[in-house]
Amino acid sequence: MKIVFTGGGSGGHVIPNLAIIPYLSKEFDEIHYIGSSGIEKEIILKYHGITYHEIKCAKLRRSLTLKNLVIPFTVIRGVHMSLKILKDIKPDIIFSKGGYVAVPVVIAGKMLGIPIIGHESDISFGLANKIIYKFSTAFCTSFAITAKNRKKCVVSGSPIRKEILNGNKQKAITKYHLSSKPTLLVMGGSLGAKKINDSIFAIAKKLSKTFNIIHITGKGKTNPGIKAQNYIQIEYTDDIPDILSATDIVLSRAGSNSIFEFACAKIPMILVPLSKKESRGDQILNAKEFEKLGLATILNEEDLSDDSLYTTIMSTYKNRKDMIDAINKAHILNGASIIAKMLYKYATEHYLKNTQK
Repeated sequence: MKIVFTGGGSGGHVIPNLAIIPYLSKEFDEIHYIGSSGIEKEIILKYHGITYHEIKCAKLRRSLTLKNLVIPFTVIRGVHMSLKILKDIKPDIIFSKGGYVAVPVVIAGKMLGIPIIGHESDISFGLANKIIYKFSTAFCTSFAITAKNRKKCVVSGSPIRKEILNGNKQKAITKYHLSSKPTLLVMGGSLGAKKINDSIFAIAKKLSKTFNIIHITGKGKTNPGIKAQNYIQIEYTDDIPDILSATDIVLSRAGSNSIFEFACAKIPMILVPLSKKESRGDQILNAKEFEKLGLATILNEEDLSDDSLYTTIMSTYKNRKDMIDAINKAHILNGASIIAKMLYKYATEHYLKNTQK
């Protein structure tokens, strides 16, 4: 059997696919990935056993801009490219993690009668997933509230990479020279977060009196001028599993994949969701749901200052035990195995149907 994964535009549309693939590597003879020339290509090409196919795609923009005029033509071109690729592969199932690159792939898959399973990480559907949902056979969600009143939806939880829960704490301690102090991890998503970075730069010396600080700034966003004991700046790292195993508290954006990983790793969170000026407000909803469950503290970007950030970090660390108890009670689902079983089921049905013709 053969499977095609698609999704891109950010790490959040790619990494969950990599969480699912290990559960399917023995079930499928061929694993393919269709994406753009963006971050998904950079990530997927590092992995063996996945054949990558590139198509043209257009970002779906909510604002009024002349760039929207060419979107239909680019999508049509992407559909034609996807049709050619899918006809050559003849997959038994397509799994879409969303993002604008997945739209033409899913449309082409529907035209060819291939079963399509989608996944929405956030509480609210993104624009691309609203389109993809219409063409899908079934759809998985990370949050129960997202599946409400949607007939195709199954609550699967977020796909969590196996390695996230199997990090080596001692490796992180040795590599980053961590002291016996508790460790604060700061990360702003795959692209970084300037406002979070700037505030951490300003209070790093003060914070380092209490914490080891591992600050993942995003590519090209480190500040060599900031010097403090127990403070480490890195642009990007593949050591996240090891770092999480050594982390006592995390400061982060509120992307669904990341916060579910933190919850599975039982780490209390301070979440600074992207504001509505920069997004559709999905991270705000994600953060509110986690705060309601007692898993996180929210600090809205418009309220973020050096003082408010320092105060929030200190108070959240003080209350970390209550948060860990809440995380244990929440029974966070790891969607990777659940989604893998669905993909295998639908793919097998499609494969048997075609072989009997």
